[in-house]
Amino acid sequence: MRRFGVATAKREEFVDITAQVAQALAECGLAEGAVLVYSPHTTAGVTINEGADPDVKRDMLGHLAELVPLAGGRAGFRHAEGNSDAHLKTSLMGPSQLVPVSGGRLQLGTWQKIYLCEFDGPRRRTVLVQTLAGGEGA
Repeated sequence: MRRFGVATAKREEFVDITAQVAQALAECGLAEGAVLVYSPHTTAGVTINEGADPDVKRDMLGHLAELVPLAGGRAGFRHAEGNSDAHLKTSLMGPSQLVPVSGGRLQLGTWQKIYLCEFDGPRRRTVLVQTLAGGEGA
């Protein structure tokens, strides 16, 4: 298993970690299979989405803020740390993504990037990358 750190700069942001995941894959030498990209944090998740237009990240963060406002909306929050919205947003995004690997390369779509989803920053986060061997017919 490989791991790398990510420094986030804002309370909420999507940080493109595609290059770091590709580097971790190269270090492992896996030719065929998949990589599991995992965030071991309760207030930061992982997602895959468009990487060409920065408005996609902005739109996603904006709509997540509407869905789960910082103050909790009408329901309010009881969690004393004041970051319940971050926990909910992380659950919506999920803690991990599974990416196919073929020819030693991540098999992402043309516009896809892998993002660490920060919801309680700025912080120093850890991302784990676990290879899963496989191949044709496996």
